[in-house]
Amino acid sequence: MPQFDFDAARETMVESQIRTADVTDLSLLASFRRTARERFVPSARMALAYGDAIVDYDDGRALLRPRDFAKLAQAANIQSDEVVLDIACARGYSTAVLAQVAETVVGLETDDETVDRATALLTDAGVLNAAVVKGDLKRGASEHGPFDVIMVGGAVAEVPQAWFGQLTNGGRLAVIIKNGPIGHATIFTKSGDAIGDRVVFDANAPYLPGFEPARSFVF
Repeated sequence: MPQFDFDAARETMVESQIRTADVTDLSLLASFRRTARERFVPSARMALAYGDAIVDYDDGRALLRPRDFAKLAQAANIQSDEVVLDIACARGYSTAVLAQVAETVVGLETDDETVDRATALLTDAGVLNAAVVKGDLKRGASEHGPFDVIMVGGAVAEVPQAWFGQLTNGGRLAVIIKNGPIGHATIFTKSGDAIGDRVVFDANAPYLPGFEPARSFVF
């Protein structure tokens, strides 16, 4: 049986899913071309790594569709001298991509096993300007901030105020807000004490555990 050509699949993903979605940032495109997405998914799902679909893990995390992640990262307008917080980074794929367009990336996860796995995978990938830390996702990582950009690896019904407080002046928060079947990829921008927002595209993503809409009861 011939070996699966992940390099060709990666190039096809960039050309047929990402570039066709109006992602034109050359540095970002190069980062997607260099980052071996298959190394950051469970071995049983490696063949799905470059499909136009969400790749679910078994721990409440998932890889966003390549198109959605790329469009969200481009909309965040990350600069080469900026510090990024990557909330719910899972196994570190998003952190690896973002580290190639930012100065420093801090990945945030909730348990030691996930932090250790992501750290090992990033080390294997040669990513030297990123670190994964453990913490409460809703509280962010204030001890490592402030951040120029905060990226979120899943959908939320409501944005925790703590995240806004960890943005620099002019900082951007890129997140999928969902309160129904369709999510809205949204960029929040901090200007002094004010927060502006704009929806940049529709996107589907699973809720991060603990970020689902509050249940309403009908009597």
